[in-house]
Amino acid sequence: MASFLSIFFLTFLSQFLPLSVLSATVLEDLATLTPPPDFATTITTNCLHSPLLRYCNNTSSSSPMDIVEIFRSTIVASHLCNESKNPNCVDSFPKIRIHGRPKTAALYLSFDFFWKYCPLTVLEIQLVNNSLKTEFPTNVLSCAQVRTIDLSYNQLSGSVPVHDLSRLTNLTHLNLSYNRFSEVKISDSEFLNRFAPSSFIHSGLLPDDKRYKMKVMLILFSIVVILLCCCLGWLCLKRPDYLPRTCRRRNHKFTSAMIDAATDEFSDQRLVSKRNGVDIYRGTLRDGTEAKIEVYTEKVSKEKRREFEEECQAVFKLRHKNLVRVLGWCNSRNLRALVTEWTNDDNVETWLSSSSSSSWRRRLRVVMGVVEGVCYLSEQWPEIAFDLNTRSVLLSTDNQEPLISQFKIGDGNNSSTNIFNFGLFLLEMITNLKPDEEQQDSEMRYLEYIRVHCPDNVERVVDEKMKIEDRTLEKVKEAVTLGLMCTDRPQPTFTQIYDMVVSLYD
Repeated sequence: MASFLSIFFLTFLSQFLPLSVLSATVLEDLATLTPPPDFATTITTNCLHSPLLRYCNNTSSSSPMDIVEIFRSTIVASHLCNESKNPNCVDSFPKIRIHGRPKTAALYLSFDFFWKYCPLTVLEIQLVNNSLKTEFPTNVLSCAQVRTIDLSYNQLSGSVPVHDLSRLTNLTHLNLSYNRFSEVKISDSEFLNRFAPSSFIHSGLLPDDKRYKMKVMLILFSIVVILLCCCLGWLCLKRPDYLPRTCRRRNHKFTSAMIDAATDEFSDQRLVSKRNGVDIYRGTLRDGTEAKIEVYTEKVSKEKRREFEEECQAVFKLRHKNLVRVLGWCNSRNLRALVTEWTNDDNVETWLSSSSSSSWRRRLRVVMGVVEGVCYLSEQWPEIAFDLNTRSVLLSTDNQEPLISQFKIGDGNNSSTNIFNFGLFLLEMITNLKPDEEQQDSEMRYLEYIRVHCPDNVERVVDEKMKIEDRTLEKVKEAVTLGLMCTDRPQPTFTQIYDMVVSLYD
């Protein structure tokens, strides 16, 4: 029967209240909405079908004032159902729940006409932590079918209407803790025994709560232990960087939460560049370390993620003076990223435009360091691909040592492409010119331009800032020839390239 009444009442709400009720405030709707012309007829019909509805108990329900009052109560009910975050206010209105909203709680308590016609579907009333400073709100007792009343963490005072509460035969949970009520009479203490002692902690109702102190302490201690375990588990799974280093099993494994925190939730201010499915961020790790974080945006299969993990494990083991140090990686279901050390050093492209690059010997020294790094990768880690150009090679500020800084995880290695890119790198080091990336066939045009002037007029393509003496001109020609060989077929091997660069440096 109660289920039928619940559906009947809520159908009644949805039939007469417009959609604006859900968007406007309750005060606005109370001020503007009026009952429809057939509202009184509907109420009469409802009472014939379900005489237990609260507004049917009023013998003068057909009077205009009562009709308006009943309609206003339906407006408040609709708003309060949504305020209480009930999952589906069209089908059910089981609870009234207002936590930590003093003004909202006081407002709805002031609508006596709503409580007078309290919906029969309401089984829980929770008005917690609302700083209510009145006496016990007796109007909530109009919901005689209620099973739970929670008024804890307020500042309610005065006496508790024990006699009225005892009439609520369905009431199984009552929480009046942390209020300022007057002490109950001994004759009323039997009613309080229906509920757990924790329902009246610091409520002022009990004459002596010392006997509950130990139990409360045990409960609190258990809660603290559980919370600590939960926090520790969360740290281990999500933010192990908060743990001491000695407690971390894998310092090189980054979680998505760690990457998210390091990049300020991937903010635009942290974004350095974007290229071919890779977003590069400048991140700050938990210990203050600056890091370059390469985020791979392409969605891949489980098998590709496994390959990514294996490649990252290999990259992490790289140790060479001409390679940027890899700090770790992230390979979660929704995020793949490689974390390397961040350097404030200039790249070779910027350095070539400065006066410090005027020496051929110094440029050749940079090329030599790059060759050593590339040979280390090709000989000992052939499965690792890398990006080689004047923009991705950095120069350390202390000793001008070149650092290969960008690794291509998941792209697969291609020796022919690496040799071709080295040839372009070597030619850019000599000419301080580079292909226009916005034009088609720009690389071929760039190489053809150099071939036209090599070897007889090579001086015309050499960077004007670079000081070339007659005895080093032949070395420059040999270097240009080597660069062109790397971009043509057949290509030399990196071992042959290394020997040629050594001969240029000697």
